[in-house]
Amino acid sequence: MAERPFSPPPGPGATGGPVRREAGDPSPAVQLWLPIGLRSAPSFANFVPGANTEALHWVELLARGEGPEALYLWGGPGVGKTHLLEAACREAAGRGEPVACVPLAGPERLEPALLGGLESAALVCVDDLQAVAGGAAWEEALFHLMNALRATGGRLLLTGRAPVGALGLALPDLASRVGAALVLHLAPLSDGERAEALRVRARERGFLLPDDVVDYLLRRFPRDLPTLVGLLDRLDEGSLAARRRVTLALVRELLDGA
Repeated sequence: MAERPFSPPPGPGATGGPVRREAGDPSPAVQLWLPIGLRSAPSFANFVPGANTEALHWVELLARGEGPEALYLWGGPGVGKTHLLEAACREAAGRGEPVACVPLAGPERLEPALLGGLESAALVCVDDLQAVAGGAAWEEALFHLMNALRATGGRLLLTGRAPVGALGLALPDLASRVGAALVLHLAPLSDGERAEALRVRARERGFLLPDDVVDYLLRRFPRDLPTLVGLLDRLDEGSLAARRRVTLALVRELLDGA
């Protein structure tokens, strides 16, 4: 749900006014910047929105250059923030745009200086803003990046686990800038929607997920999507290695004790 008034651009299908760079402008050699690779194909097509259709709509517009210049997406762990962020990266990169994708909560130790020069990207995606909230160097670097992107016409997608006022940002100017973006909340999926998300991801891997397997996974394991998708990866690998269909018996063999 949107949390502040926002004047929408033309809706899907209309000829909007995406910001485009002049042909002679410098652009980075990198299409995707990541200390680690993007996970296995998160996309807009395999995102099960549940109550989050508005958020999906605006992130898709942002990725295509038809939406707001800046968007802040927040919600608890496992609700799909990183999925939408990576989908936006893939969408923009697939259109030939230079993209920078920065995971702040990843295992690698990142330095604020890496944000320098990213304003030459058409789209910058910064995941897990709460991971650096309160850090003076990071907050200054993010504030300068937001200013630079406004000057160059670049777009910015930010994610975090809390609303702007509860992020713990110490730099008032940065908190003001993030709060001036389009702010959207991602709600958790219901159990039925989680089940559908599992079936969608299983079909992409080339196998069907029987109802009793879906019920077992939702009863036996944590219900956040990153955990459930990780279990699908294990089932996919295990069924291929055993040359067996994914059945409840196989799932119990592979996952009991996990």
